[in-house]
Order: sequence, then C-alpha cells, then structure tokens
Amino acid sequence: MQLQEIKEIIASQREEIEERFEKTKIIEREVDRERLKGFLKSPNVLAILGVRRCGKSTLSLQLLRNEGYGYINFDDERIMDFNVKDFDKVMEAFYELHGKIENVVLDEPHNIQGWELFVNRLRRTKRVIITGSNSKMLSGELATHLTGRHVDFTLYPFSFREFLIYNDFGFGEYLTTAKIGLIKNLLKDYLSQGGFPERYILGKEILVSIYFDILEKDIIRRIKIKKKAAFKEMTKYLVSNFSSEITFSKLKNILDIKDQHTIKNWIDGLEQAYLIKMIERFSPKLKESIIAPKKVYCIDTGIISVVSFRLSENTGRIMENVVAIELLRRKSYQHPDMEIFYWKDHQGREVDFVIKEGTSIKELIQATYASGRDEIEKREIKSLIKAGDELKCRNLEIITWDYEDELNINGKMIKCISLWKWLLSV
Repeated sequence: MQLQEIKEIIASQREEIEERFEKTKIIEREVDRERLKGFLKSPNVLAILGVRRCGKSTLSLQLLRNEGYGYINFDDERIMDFNVKDFDKVMEAFYELHGKIENVVLDEPHNIQGWELFVNRLRRTKRVIITGSNSKMLSGELATHLTGRHVDFTLYPFSFREFLIYNDFGFGEYLTTAKIGLIKNLLKDYLSQGGFPERYILGKEILVSIYFDILEKDIIRRIKIKKKAAFKEMTKYLVSNFSSEITFSKLKNILDIKDQHTIKNWIDGLEQAYLIKMIERFSPKLKESIIAPKKVYCIDTGIISVVSFRLSENTGRIMENVVAIELLRRKSYQHPDMEIFYWKDHQGREVDFVIKEGTSIKELIQATYASGRDEIEKREIKSLIKAGDELKCRNLEIITWDYEDELNINGKMIKCISLWKWLLSV
C-alpha cells in the first residue's frame, strides 16, 4: 500500500472515533482502569481481548483519551492489500498526522500476517495496546517473542450494572421500592436484549450481523472450515441449547459428522472467538472432569434471543446463562484465580456452579426461576446440600428471580438472593 492511502485510512478512522465519542453515549466500563494503565509500561504490551463488538476499541481509547496516541483498525476492508512491509508506513503516517506519540493502539492486528514481529519491535519504545477477538492470537509468534512481556485482559459485553448506567439509572445511597421495581423491569430488558452496546442504538438486527460476522470472520476463515453448513447448524444448536450439557459424540451423531475431532475443533473455534463458553464438570480426578459432558453457555442473551427464538420459554435457563457469564466476567475483572465448574453425581443430582479458588471450594450456587419458597424445587435444595457435604463447602446459595431468605435445612444454611441483587453485589 502507498503511504498516502494509509494516512487517509488512519485519518478517516480517527475522525470516526472522535465523532463516536462526541455523539454516541459512552459509559465508563467497570474495570480497574488504573490497573490496566499500570500494564502500559514499555516493554510490556496490553492485549484487550473479547468477543467482537463488545467495546474493546472504546476501552482502549478511554485508557488513552487525554494522551497523544496513534490508532489504526485492521478490521477494515480498505486494508485488504496491507502486508507486513507496510507497518513502518503506519508509524510514518502516525508521526505525520499526530506528531510525536508515545502510545499506539493496534485494533485487530492479527488480521495481518507477520504482525507479531512489528509489535515486538514497537513495544520497546512505545506503550502498546492491541485488541483481538480471538483468544489464540497470543499463543503463536507473539508469545514466543514477548515471553513475560504482555498482559492480556478479557472484556465482556455490558454487565447489568453497566446496562443500568447506560439507561441513566441513578443508584444513590438508598434503593426505594420504586427504584427496585424499576431495576426488576430493566432486568427483563437486559435478559432479552443482552449486553452488546450497539444493540441499544441499532436494534436487535445488529445482533444478527454480529453473530454472522463472528462465524464468518472470526472462525470459518481463521480455522478454514470446509463444511460451513454443518458448522453453522452446530453453532445454532449450541446457542439454542444454552445452559445444557453436551458431548462431542452426541453432536457428531446429530450432525452426521464422521470424525469427533472435527466437532472438537469447531467448538474450540467458537470458544476462541468468545461466542460460547464450555464449563467442565467438577471432579477431583482430572481425567473424569475432561471426559464428562460439558455445559455450554452463550456469551450474550441477546444473541440467544435472535438465534433460538425461545427466550420467554426458558427464563430459568436464561438466568443460569446470565449467572455463568457474570461469574466469568468477575473472574476476568477481579478474581483471576477463581475457577468455575458445575457438579453432578451418579444419581443425576446437579449444582449449577462450583466456585473453586486454589485447592478449596469457596461457594456452591444454584440459579432458579422462583419468586417464593414453594417454587424452589426440592431437588435443587437436596443437590446443593449433597454437593456441600461431598465438597466440604458450607457457603451455599440459591439465586432466585424474586425471593430472599435464609433456609435452615437440617442445620445447613442456604442463602437465597434475588438475581438483580446478586448481579449488583460486586
């Protein structure tokens, strides 16, 4: 590419950024910005990863908003002819357009082959942020060159608290009855709309576009899937069967795919693109945990609503999916040592979430669509107590729709908390 072409693209993208910050509603994400900025010390690289369109670019620019920076987005059709030799022209263009800069943001650079060497060279003199919608972008050449020199952070779509802030909800010191009623009403919107920022501006149609962009750009092209129709069918099946157990062998039979490894590779691709998350069954024996069925969760309930069309029929499962993603969000933002599993015994008793830190089980959580004591199924309670005994955990919790109490079951205390309150309890 010619230098002038690159300059025009960078200038155009910068103009779009300034217009977005000026005219679009931008909220501060509930991440530890000072911690992230602390990672921006050369020769470190800060990698902000996450599902496509969750706000990675905006967060990057928020970190550098009051400082001079150069920015280029490589997920741009005008850069199709860009190659590794053009990276030096990017820096030349930055200097011509912005003068001396200390900060560089490279948006989705993994779209360009050979980007790793440029980043490795750049980080020696600049503070560098890279963004990516694929978790494996740091596992290849870059990891080899940047051993101990990069920090990665996973960003998620809006949390419920961020959703409330976006909708101008004022928390204040006390929550009145009216405010609690408004929170519950907004929670219903959050469950159906999800947390992608563009959903609130452009409507649910944008979720369809995001979904197919993830499939085509972030998975099919990247891992070179040949059986596209079968892959898309499997993805729709997984998203529609959120909060459910799945096995590779079952999927192989449903899709009539001969090789089970193909299914595994496809699911790995979906996880690497952050569209789904597989949670393993807890077992003290690693092999049993690996071979047991896994539970699948979708990154966003808005995506579920446009793919499965059965949202209203599955409020309990939607609640469980929201809790799963919130736990993963908390792991990324605050508790990196936390591990998340589910539990099930040979009699089919099940607990939705096992929270482990180090060698100990810290908490057991059930999620159920209940508004009263009598609506909590006995098997939910029995499973929780059984798992508590087996895993030596006394911190038992049931997340309900609208019921709060402390249950004393044969001397075992179970805390019941409503979903909205749990989501805001960070």
